[in-house]
Amino acid sequence: MTMQQLSANKLAQRSGVNRQVITNVLNGTVWPDLLTIVDLEVTLGVQLWPDHLNWHEGDVPTMRAAPSDHPTE
Repeated sequence: MTMQQLSANKLAQRSGVNRQVITNVLNGTVWPDLLTIVDLEVTLGVQLWPDHLNWHEGDVPTMRAAPSDHPTE
């Protein structure tokens, strides 16, 4: 978005993705569904999701757990 100088409003208009969804994804409060990722990739002309089909064994990223709200004592 920055490289193309697009606001969330303009990206929403071009992609058909709701502006609030774009804002929530950018803020990290939600994960986008696959259709949203596809719509944004097509509109922006860039790959947003890793090319997981070409990962080699040992290259697969690991998911880190979110910090616990209740640390163990």
